[in-house]
Amino acid sequence: MGMSVGGPSGGPKAEINVTPLVDVVLVLLIIFMVITPMLQRGKSVELPKAREIEKKTDGKDNALILSVTPDKKLYLDNDPLDEKALENRLRGELAKDPARRILLKADNSLRVADVRKVMEVARKAKARRVSLGVEQQKDQP
Repeated sequence: MGMSVGGPSGGPKAEINVTPLVDVVLVLLIIFMVITPMLQRGKSVELPKAREIEKKTDGKDNALILSVTPDKKLYLDNDPLDEKALENRLRGELAKDPARRILLKADNSLRVADVRKVMEVARKAKARRVSLGVEQQKDQP
């Protein structure tokens, strides 16, 4: 078995070894695939589409994420709650910061009455700001 150490004149070999590059890229890809789902706050729901959305103006967002799944289960962040427990928890969180915003992420398949019922629970808990979570509708050409 022979090993090539250079060109015909015996100088250095000018080939790039891409194996370490591929290894690093694959590790980064796996890391991003694992971390990306963790970046989403609240329960995963299919949001309704809207043409115009309000952009977040400040750099930080400490909103409480209230999610309603298609089977009408309530989640505050990722904690499942019933209506009474939700009202008590919201009341406690809003006592610390009364101006804190609530982001209501309701599934697209829910009726308006179901979403309104959850908004009523937030109102009873003395919420000042309830925003509805929507996705930007992409216009068809």
